[in-house]
Amino acid sequence: MDLLEYQGKRYMGRWGVPVLDGGLASSPGDVLAVCHQVGFPAVVKAQVPVGGRGKAGGIRAVSHDGEALDTARRVLGMDLSGHRVDRVLVEPAVRPEAELYAALTIDRAARSELLILSSSGGMEIEQVATANPDAVLRVPLEPGAGVPAVEAAALGAASGAVLHRPGVVGSLNGVLKALYRCFTEGDAYMVEVNPLALLEDGSFVALDAKVVLDDNATYRHPEWEAMAAELEWDPRDLRAKRNGLNYVGLSGQVGIVANGAGLAMSTLDVVAQAGGTAANFLDIGGGASAAVMSDALQLVDSDPAVRAILVNIFGGITRCDEVALGIVRALSEVDLRSPIVLRLDGTNSAEGRHILAEQAGPSVTVSASMLEAAATAVRLAGATA
Repeated sequence: MDLLEYQGKRYMGRWGVPVLDGGLASSPGDVLAVCHQVGFPAVVKAQVPVGGRGKAGGIRAVSHDGEALDTARRVLGMDLSGHRVDRVLVEPAVRPEAELYAALTIDRAARSELLILSSSGGMEIEQVATANPDAVLRVPLEPGAGVPAVEAAALGAASGAVLHRPGVVGSLNGVLKALYRCFTEGDAYMVEVNPLALLEDGSFVALDAKVVLDDNATYRHPEWEAMAAELEWDPRDLRAKRNGLNYVGLSGQVGIVANGAGLAMSTLDVVAQAGGTAANFLDIGGGASAAVMSDALQLVDSDPAVRAILVNIFGGITRCDEVALGIVRALSEVDLRSPIVLRLDGTNSAEGRHILAEQAGPSVTVSASMLEAAATAVRLAGATA
């Protein structure tokens, strides 16, 4: 679960990460009221699940009542990368002496926790790493071992003299320990502060916050349900979550259904190779029943951008006759808009093809190979666009 900024700051604050006192607002009047609470100058920040808000005009500084009302009218209701701004976070403006980047995440390749720290905060960390790799400190951590103390010199020459002032590095290490508690005790997959602002008194405060919670730990956190209710959910994602489907929406025209994450990724690749674009990633997993297949097809078909559905099944645990029955069931339960192209191979594949030949009708095309199926799906998607 990817939290919005205000939620991320609240969550970090529970573990002792320093954050600003601010408030949410959903109308110009509310914005003005919160500005009076936090004081001018203030910053009005759109709360949507995308980056680049500042460049797109979704983050603006205000210094008086008229500016606050004008900014509220401009930002509330604006579209940022397809997301309507219905709420803004209003916080006091600060003038940092320095801006750092700090994050904790999982390094799957190294099978360890990873601390990422840079003295070049306020920028995309990928850009910093490309332009000046030495400006990014990556520290692998043994699970549960905590964060080691960081020295100012470890941040390189770009850290400047300001981090060498007495007490500053100690304050930074205190923030990193709190961030680590949020990451581990809070069951997060990633926590990121960019920028982490150094103030004149030598303390730090998180000016932004990104928190991605580990959905596998949901059962330990009943309070997450309330946070999830405040998020903006894609209707397709909600439907997938209800049906227990591993689904990610994309922007193409060929719907994808496959059994296994690796096969699903390969299917996306062959669709691209055939000249098409995938509308989604959907893994129905091993041993999927006819009911699961029916739910998957109806979910993919509910996307108005989908023009054809490519079902790619290699039957191991998953029986191909069950897949065929699921397709027949979906066709009987709802009038699917999109033609289906099917590649069936493996356990009971002959039985599955027989079921489809007898019961599926002309809307289902069975292909002999994955490449042939992808080419057919791309052609059908173009023909029905």
